[in-house]
Amino acid sequence: MGITIDKKRNVAIIGHGSVGKTTLSEAILFNGKATKRLGRVDEGSSVLDFEPEEQKRNITISASLHHYEWDKHRVILIDTPGYSNFLTETRNTLRVAGGAVLVLGAVSGVKVQTERLWEYADEFDVPRIAFVNEMDKERANFEKAVSDLAKAFDVRAVPVVMPHEEGPEFKGIVDLVTMKLNLYKDDHSGAYEVKEVPPELSEKALKLREQMVEAIVETDDALMEKYLEGGEVTEEELKKGLREGVLTEKFIPVLCGSAYNNMGINLLMDMINDCLPSPLERGPVKVSDPKSGEEVSRAPAEDEPFSALVF
Repeated sequence: MGITIDKKRNVAIIGHGSVGKTTLSEAILFNGKATKRLGRVDEGSSVLDFEPEEQKRNITISASLHHYEWDKHRVILIDTPGYSNFLTETRNTLRVAGGAVLVLGAVSGVKVQTERLWEYADEFDVPRIAFVNEMDKERANFEKAVSDLAKAFDVRAVPVVMPHEEGPEFKGIVDLVTMKLNLYKDDHSGAYEVKEVPPELSEKALKLREQMVEAIVETDDALMEKYLEGGEVTEEELKKGLREGVLTEKFIPVLCGSAYNNMGINLLMDMINDCLPSPLERGPVKVSDPKSGEEVSRAPAEDEPFSALVF
């Protein structure tokens, strides 16, 4: 049996120019075994920025599509432009995307084009998660990037991970759901070891986890009651609550990593599966009947009349 619709995702990677969206997309495709090597924009080996003009300028000019499979899910990945001259292409992509990953720079945070892209995502009611990239850069600051996101868009930004070191020493990430440390190999392979959270990080990690849990339980009255009565919120309940928070846009989970070094990408790929919607969850679409000209509704179901949108 093939992969069912509920296990499929259509995801746009969006963000300001030069925050590493294409590098992130290449790392995702590599980890999902859709490509055999880690494509590099600056080396002209990217499978996504394949047009001569894109390779010459080292920027994305048009949206590129690829797909991969990860943990029994199939994801259509759309790498989009981030520079102002080409944002119409990104807006058109968000029209058809089921969800989006908003990429921020760990140094730059929210920039002007980020705000326009957020408006486009709002226009088409696209659920989103955020990824703070370039944690390996000098002056990388995860907390500041999260704060920028919350202030710029008046949104509840909820870290679901915590970096172990920042800047050139960045090598690991604490998963706040499992409370385990992913320690990555320094070979761009994406390979990692799962370790216990070291004592020097545990206090801060527990504080951030508590903030995450508080945001999650607010999505469900029964879960809130359990939490207030001192009950332990399970890992399964946390994941379910994260998904509910994203789909209802009550908060935006924030992850981090280094796309260039392929660190933290596995956690983002898990989050795409767990939190972004399938086509079934996007609901019916209003369309124009080409014969009658009347507006009709088309639900995402196999027994509906065939409808397509070319973009």
